[in-house]
Amino acid sequence: MASHRIRGNSNIIPVFLDTNAIFTIFEYSLNLESELTRLLGSFNIKIPVAVSQEIEIIRKRGKGKQKKLAKPALQFIKRYPIWDHPDYKNADDALLHEAGKVNAVVFTNDIDLRNRLKEKRISRIFLRGKHQLVLEK
Repeated sequence: MASHRIRGNSNIIPVFLDTNAIFTIFEYSLNLESELTRLLGSFNIKIPVAVSQEIEIIRKRGKGKQKKLAKPALQFIKRYPIWDHPDYKNADDALLHEAGKVNAVVFTNDIDLRNRLKEKRISRIFLRGKHQLVLEK
């Protein structure tokens, strides 16, 4: 259950998830909504369509741990709105540009994307250790 359903709709922070972040949730058995509530209070999770497509490709063609995690990841993302981003070539570009427009926080463990987000002064969430999410503003 998303935090905004419990606390009302004031100051809801949009949170965009990257593909590796979704896999992290399953790899380390994170309670995403609990962690996001701890960090942000009220939030609203959204998934870029390119992330959904990447996970589907991994489910079909991937190998090892990621392929195994792809099926529960696809089930997980069905719980949240998936937004299309026809103006961008890939999920990273969509996350970077759209997060800046709506003052969203991006959950990613991709160091290159984190650095690009930091340059644009977009807040980031990432995994520190194996069980704790950290918010970087």
